[in-house]
Amino acid sequence: MNRQQIQSWLIRIVGHEGGYSEDDLIGGATKWGISHKAYPNLDIASLTVEDAEDIYLRDYLTPLHAELFDDGVAYQLFDFAVNSGPITAIKQLQEAVGCSPDGKVGPATLAALATRSEADLVMLLIAERLDYMASLKNWPENSRGWVRRMAKNLRFATLDTEE
Repeated sequence: MNRQQIQSWLIRIVGHEGGYSEDDLIGGATKWGISHKAYPNLDIASLTVEDAEDIYLRDYLTPLHAELFDDGVAYQLFDFAVNSGPITAIKQLQEAVGCSPDGKVGPATLAALATRSEADLVMLLIAERLDYMASLKNWPENSRGWVRRMAKNLRFATLDTEE
């Protein structure tokens, strides 16, 4: 995982999340996926792309320990974490590979991951994420957008897992 790779992921995330919105049903004012609910001390309307990228790196990508994963898996975890938090993303990855879901990347999780190809892990994680999203109470209002995002992520997966 290099700086150029991370930058391409950030461009994807910002593209998924969109610009400024006053009426996000859950998060209140939101810009590039950064919400007032999650960051009540930020002036969301004035948030720059660079500010959003700093938040994504600090609060989402770093806690995932993305450096431990192949790029395809790391991106999917990162995107999942942006929507649901890093702990949930890791727990769902652990569920996908049959580990006890504690939200921490440890030896058991890494051993389970090592038994699968990168492409298989990406597909399993996307499937787990869809199941997780479908279980949420706000699925009816958000399902169309979420399914479109997963379709884009499947397309990204074909690029990210090329040999």
